[in-house]
Amino acid sequence: MTSPKPNSRITRMAVSALLLAVLPALGTTAPAGNFPTIGPLPEKEAPNPNLVKMGQRLFFDVRVSGDGAISCATCHDPRQGFTRQTDKEGQPMALSDAYPGTRHFRNAPTLLNVAYKEDFADTGWGWDGHMGANLNDVVRDQITETMMMNTDMRMMHERMKQDPVYVQMCQENFNGECSSGRGRKALDAFMRTLTSSNTPFDTGMLSGEAQLGRILFEGKAGCIACHNGPYFSDGRPHNTGVPENLEIFRDPLRHIAYRAVITNHGVPKADIWRRDVGYFLVSKDYKDVGSFITPTLRETVYTAPYMHNGVLQTLEEVVEFYAAGGGHDDPLATELAPLDLNGSEQAQLVAFLRSLSSPTAPTAEKVSIPLEYEIIDNWLEVPN
Repeated sequence: MTSPKPNSRITRMAVSALLLAVLPALGTTAPAGNFPTIGPLPEKEAPNPNLVKMGQRLFFDVRVSGDGAISCATCHDPRQGFTRQTDKEGQPMALSDAYPGTRHFRNAPTLLNVAYKEDFADTGWGWDGHMGANLNDVVRDQITETMMMNTDMRMMHERMKQDPVYVQMCQENFNGECSSGRGRKALDAFMRTLTSSNTPFDTGMLSGEAQLGRILFEGKAGCIACHNGPYFSDGRPHNTGVPENLEIFRDPLRHIAYRAVITNHGVPKADIWRRDVGYFLVSKDYKDVGSFITPTLRETVYTAPYMHNGVLQTLEEVVEFYAAGGGHDDPLATELAPLDLNGSEQAQLVAFLRSLSSPTAPTAEKVSIPLEYEIIDNWLEVPN
């Protein structure tokens, strides 16, 4: 007589119960504080499909940029987890190139699950928190920012009106009103579709190693102090002592871009800084120098390299960094302390982090836009 096949759901529950039972024996202590519970992302109402289609076309349209050289997808590549550019060899770049004639000084953050950021964060957007309070505002800021898309909203308005496809889409979605504001609304709708799907964490299909990693995450390792809630981010600035990416200061174009940004935002003595000031850009409080907004941990399998400047290449390096107590270039400001994690525990944490990513990377099909128009002096010339 053969034994009955064990029920996988019951087996997983039994393993979970066993792990919880041995928790005290592991010496795991929860970090002090009442933090939002981690869990699956809540359901959201799906945007209008026609509006999403319009936003997807705009996302891949280089005419959204001032000189028609780059699109949103240039820095937020769907093939790279909607983050980072790749170099000529196809390798991920730690720092984006940004608008032609300049080079950026930050690692492009992922757009995956960006629809949830405004639900679980109460600071500004971007690594330093200086952007708008909601997704539509951030789209506007990115389109008009000099080193990003460098476009005047009126220019975007005129280009949309001269493209018959957008005119038709505006008719379908906005009763014919074809403005830059409507275009931003469409981009917003498209980005709200970029969400996680069937992650092992959300479906309860955690491996035994990942379950041990979760216990560490919420307890001994203290990760939940900053990476909490369904979005796995408190949306607040923290200083973890991330080492500087010296390319920012060695590359003249990156350094000029950095200097321009901190000067425009009123950072004192902008010419002498040799570190990324981070949230100090917003607060002007020196205790915030080197602090950056906590990123989401969802879909990190697909979004390397990590940190605001891309200095860490793998999840193993990230966990090792935190286990060592973060960086030590500014020990008085760094909020972290070394963790007593052995190699097995670090591997368990990595396994849990991997469980926060979808089995297949969320993506979007590139929209090919025929080169029917040539941008001349910021206007579209339509061929006869």
